[in-house]
Amino acid sequence: MKAKKIILTYELTERDIDRIIQMAWEDRTPFDAITAQFGLKEAEVIKLMKFQMKLNNWKKWRARVQGRKTKHVQARETEISRFRCSRQRSISGNRISKR
Repeated sequence: MKAKKIILTYELTERDIDRIIQMAWEDRTPFDAITAQFGLKEAEVIKLMKFQMKLNNWKKWRARVQGRKTKHVQARETEISRFRCSRQRSISGNRISKR
């Protein structure tokens, strides 16, 4: 499924796409959380990220995510039960507050 078709199928708004990208970049947010919130599977998130990002940034993201235990619930350690870092501030207006 192509990225444009994914956007139309799931009826994603710009705000939804921004949130999916943000969740995909977060280390502690598993793909299962994106699936639960938006219905997208891991492969669809990868295609959406590739469509929305510049190629160089997408390559950096893929290298960072590939094999990362925290992005997959089954591979996570049992004591990790949250989706985001406890030190992360709240998100307001689609922007993360500075520390």
